Amino acid sequence: MNIFEAIILGIIQGITEFLPISSTAHLTLAGKFFGIVQRLDPEDWTAFMAIMQLGTVVAVVIYFFKDYLLIYKGVMGDLKNGCLINKSACSNESRLAGKIIIGTIPIIVIALIFKDFIQGTFTKELSTIATSLIGLAIFLFWAERKGTHLRSENNTNWRDALVVGLAQAVALIPGSSRSGTTITAGLFLGLERETAARFSFHLSIPAVLASGLYEFYESRQHIGDIGIEPIIVSAIVAGIVGYWSISFLLKFLQKHTTYLFISYRIVLGIAIWIYILTRA
Repeated sequence: MNIFEAIILGIIQGITEFLPISSTAHLTLAGKFFGIVQRLDPEDWTAFMAIMQLGTVVAVVIYFFKDYLLIYKGVMGDLKNGCLINKSACSNESRLAGKIIIGTIPIIVIALIFKDFIQGTFTKELSTIATSLIGLAIFLFWAERKGTHLRSENNTNWRDALVVGLAQAVALIPGSSRSGTTITAGLFLGLERETAARFSFHLSIPAVLASGLYEFYESRQHIGDIGIEPIIVSAIVAGIVGYWSISFLLKFLQKHTTYLFISYRIVLGIAIWIYILTRA
């Protein structure tokens, strides 16, 4: 992989990680176009995507740094005040921290159980990606129509966090989109669009960080096959573009629905299926 390819993949990762259109799908399509997927083992390609996502984790931390600082102070203060004994005394910051932890558990457990399957060739198939793009678009459309879009972050509970966390685990299927599945679940639960997106971003930190560090450790002896420089460059570019992507989506969802992303997913999914069938 050369630096130009790394920059392009970093841009794609930064844009698509937070928009509900699937970063894995777009990275795999770009990787196949450049011939990178064909040159690397499936495990190495999965590892590269996971490690590159660390750049977008940094983007989330920087964008919500003030929020996380408040969460830290809130949790530390509540621990001193006996929050664990008297839950009613917990601050909103501590409750949010707890919901992030609860929402992260499902994807960690499922990822470990189905690790070999996720890293295998099936999840790299264009047919899997195309079907997931269209399937999630249908569910997102349903959520838009069914959801009340009235509940704020402070009106959520641990059950909501668990449901959104289970939805995040579905994103292990390429084409589903981590932000797409979590935002969809949030809308089904009646959350405001912006609130659903914000919680999706919060959940991305532990999940993506754990995935990236784990894959880096597991594939450390194969990093040379990819090249350490392309990995670093792609992660930096992904972080810079990802910061812009977060800002764009939050502002966009304040005044708009997700129909734009739904339409894009369906069009892209159909286009991929046409390509598959014409090549058969």
